[in-house]
Amino acid sequence: MFANNIRRLRRCRGLSQEALADTAGLHRTYVGAVERGERNITLLNANRIAEALGVSLSDCLKETHD
Repeated sequence: MFANNIRRLRRCRGLSQEALADTAGLHRTYVGAVERGERNITLLNANRIAEALGVSLSDCLKETHD
């Protein structure tokens, strides 16, 4: 759920994975792996991504019905 929400929020904001990673202080390949569900993410990095997207961490964890 987190991975899908991050991808959706990033795309809605017109950000590339690289732009999101730069804003969050993370590497682009790490963000890509998180979006694909290939990496376990720490709360610290999850919060960095949420802040870079301008949302709360809880918003990234909500179930959506797109």
